[in-house]
Amino acid sequence: MKNSTEVTEFILLGLTDDPHLQIPLFIMFTLIYLITLVGNLGMILLILLDSHLHTPMYFFLCNLSLVDFCYSTAVTPTVMAGLLLNDKVISYNACAAQMFFFGALATVENFLLASMAYDRFVAVCKPLHYMTTMTTGRCAFLATVSYICGFLNASIHAADTFSLSFCRSNVVHHFFCDFPAVMVLSCSDRHVSELVLVSVVSFNIFFALLVILISYTLIFITILKMPSSSGYQKALSTCASHFVAVSIFYGTIIFMYLQPSSSHSMDTDKMSSVFYTMIIPMLNPIVYSLRNKEVKTAFMKLFLES
Repeated sequence: MKNSTEVTEFILLGLTDDPHLQIPLFIMFTLIYLITLVGNLGMILLILLDSHLHTPMYFFLCNLSLVDFCYSTAVTPTVMAGLLLNDKVISYNACAAQMFFFGALATVENFLLASMAYDRFVAVCKPLHYMTTMTTGRCAFLATVSYICGFLNASIHAADTFSLSFCRSNVVHHFFCDFPAVMVLSCSDRHVSELVLVSVVSFNIFFALLVILISYTLIFITILKMPSSSGYQKALSTCASHFVAVSIFYGTIIFMYLQPSSSHSMDTDKMSSVFYTMIIPMLNPIVYSLRNKEVKTAFMKLFLES
């Protein structure tokens, strides 16, 4: 039995072996990545430059854009290189690093979404107490806890995964080093590792979902009591956009991770992974910000001044 330290590289099978699809997929993912970079980095820059956007809601949006940019960058360039150069080899250390940063940043996003839902709850349900509740210190605390939980979570799972022995195959049936895809290659008894992965991920997801569901239930109750139809429609539109993004994010992650390894289909998992590694980071600036009137005003102001 080979020890895991003897494995020096893994082979990523990628999305497809069809040579006719590789260039079209490369072009598509390049466009998606460029939109992701421009959208998220542009949103960060806009929020930093416009003092009118220095509020709790945009503080969380700025952090969300940063996380989306980083975790898309952890995966997408590797996929693009594999499609263009047909280079499917990734070193042991690079695989571990990719797994760590993706896991950390995806978990950070999970808790940031919950923090944003809480922020919306306070803004809609307790508007008179908003400034005293969502103070700079509290916002910084929520963001800091999100990052700590994310990197702690990734440290546990990455260390657990790469403590296993790999003595069969080093071919990863995925387009990046995801936890289940690498873990399934181990010839060690991975029952405990899978149990830890499912348990911790389940707790993270359902805790954040519980906060989001409670927050939005109270928001909808408050919206229904609003006498103004315009205020009702505006609040409902904002919540609907957020709900769509949350549904895609949590739906794909629950589908990916919260099922037994025996029922995993790697081809199905890969298509699901495209959504939360590439599509969601591209859509988030649009869903959360570009439909916002304040952001449009700030963008036009910055554009005219330049």
